[in-house]
Amino acid sequence: MSRETVLILDEEFHTQWTLKTILESEKYIVLAVDSIKRALQNFKEFEVSSLITEYRVDHSQTPEIIRELKKSFPELYVMMLTHENLAEKEYEKIMRAGIDDFFLKPVSSEKILIHLRKGLKQRKILLQKKRLEQKLNQINKINGNGREVASRKDHFSFNKSATVRLSE
Repeated sequence: MSRETVLILDEEFHTQWTLKTILESEKYIVLAVDSIKRALQNFKEFEVSSLITEYRVDHSQTPEIIRELKKSFPELYVMMLTHENLAEKEYEKIMRAGIDDFFLKPVSSEKILIHLRKGLKQRKILLQKKRLEQKLNQINKINGNGREVASRKDHFSFNKSATVRLSE
């Protein structure tokens, strides 16, 4: 089983240290940065599974950055933790940008871990779906008869462990 990489983007050293300690105790690989530039560099160098970010970093609002990251990494799980009490309109903007979970600080480590596990589980399902769709497209190309193979697509079903079986 591969370990998931979590990127923490927060200017507060104490927040970085606390989250890093909690997540490393759960065997996550943790990268902690204090600037958007360094965060983007980490996305180029590592396979980041999750981003935990503050609302404002480098005097910028992070939702715009999240929106761009989600274009390149649609399966990325993003959690936002902030002290800022946001207006309803701003909250809606954040959620439309691709934030998966939003919490006001302080937030318990248990809540962070529960939501992170849930988000990473969803990420694995999305990645598996993507791989299966790619395999199906390859099969369609090889067979040259996309209609016959594509019609079998409806017979795929997911069981509880998210493996795929072909129904008879």
